[in-house]
Amino acid sequence: MVASHSGSDHPEPPIRSSTGRSDQGRSKGDPMFRSTARTRHALVTAAAALLLSGCTSVSAGAPADPRVPTGAAAQDALLKAAEHRLVADCMKGHGLSPTSRPRAPDEDRAFRAALFGTGPRELSVTLSTGATVTAHEDGCLADARRRLYGDQRRWFRAQVVVDNLRAEAQARIRADPAHRAALERWTRCVTPRGAPRPDRPDPAVAARCSRESGLDQVRARLEAAELVTVRALRRDELTTYRQLRDRALLRAAELPATVHPQKGTTPS
Repeated sequence: MVASHSGSDHPEPPIRSSTGRSDQGRSKGDPMFRSTARTRHALVTAAAALLLSGCTSVSAGAPADPRVPTGAAAQDALLKAAEHRLVADCMKGHGLSPTSRPRAPDEDRAFRAALFGTGPRELSVTLSTGATVTAHEDGCLADARRRLYGDQRRWFRAQVVVDNLRAEAQARIRADPAHRAALERWTRCVTPRGAPRPDRPDPAVAARCSRESGLDQVRARLEAAELVTVRALRRDELTTYRQLRDRALLRAAELPATVHPQKGTTPS
């Protein structure tokens, strides 16, 4: 999957999630698929469809099957293991191994084509933030997700939208007049008297100005409200996400060689 979006050069401090971690610029690679530098870059790009500003958690469903673990982390691990298994089986059908390291350019192209698909990307979702995420309908990764989730097109749209709920909320925060006013105060605070606005303010100064300008308080207040708003706006996608994910958990539990995480495992 590939995403494109336009960024801003405004030197504002990143909006942080409720966990305290910055949500700007996060991407997740998958160490399962080992290949050349170009292929590794493509894999990181694909994994970054959850990209942009990080994920907003969705409460774990509870499919009525004792083989399905409880807890979001354990369920995510089960789905990941199942997807890896299905991708590996598909790649073997192409005479390739997900853990191989192709060296020649032709081998690398064949590896990427088998994994990600070829030709124009048939799947496309443009988010309210302006970012567009695209993906192929063919390739082993698409085949694995189709087998797990059933309707690949519905799953792709639901997953992309849900994984970017926080990014959508942050875009709404930035457009709010209260946030803009606080950001202007912050900008004046970090700009030395008689000097141009710094591209990269000193971190300590930026943190102090965030407190003194009220930017931190404004963001905390708006984030809670905007997350509620975007969840209401994307209610249909959230419903589809939960339904298809629950079905995928049942399918994953039925795979013979899937490594099941310990029941009830949750992040510390």
